[in-house]
Amino acid sequence: MVDETDLRHLRRCVELATEALEEGDEPFGSVLVSGDGTVLAEDHNRVAGGDHTRHPEFELARWSATHLTPEERAVATVYTSGEHCPMCAAAHGWVGLGRIVYAASSEQLAGWLSEMGAPPPPVRTLPIRDVVPGAQVDGPAPELAQQVRELHRRSYRS
Repeated sequence: MVDETDLRHLRRCVELATEALEEGDEPFGSVLVSGDGTVLAEDHNRVAGGDHTRHPEFELARWSATHLTPEERAVATVYTSGEHCPMCAAAHGWVGLGRIVYAASSEQLAGWLSEMGAPPPPVRTLPIRDVVPGAQVDGPAPELAQQVRELHRRSYRS
């Protein structure tokens, strides 16, 4: 279930996704929050330079592995504008991060991109739980769907 605290962090993710788009990148943003609610780190997509592993969820997984204990990682939450891709879901699972909350699902994104005539991504989209079966996952957030869709429309048209 996505609550008001979750929506506040998801709105920040959408702001970060907007920043990414304005910097010429794909519109994805993520925030890592500790078990006590402290924002620990945030990032947005950085794939425009050619390294397509520079997803914010992957970067936050790396950051958490370096800066947090396994116990701290287990109670942390990753908020993200879009559901993790398989690469990011795997990184999340391998470092033992806790809950994932996303604004838009992979299924929504695939549908939007298909409607726009965009080519499919090089890696098949999968629900997070298909990659990390035990993951605690909440989303999508219908309140933010139109904003996220518009960011991807702008990205595809540019």
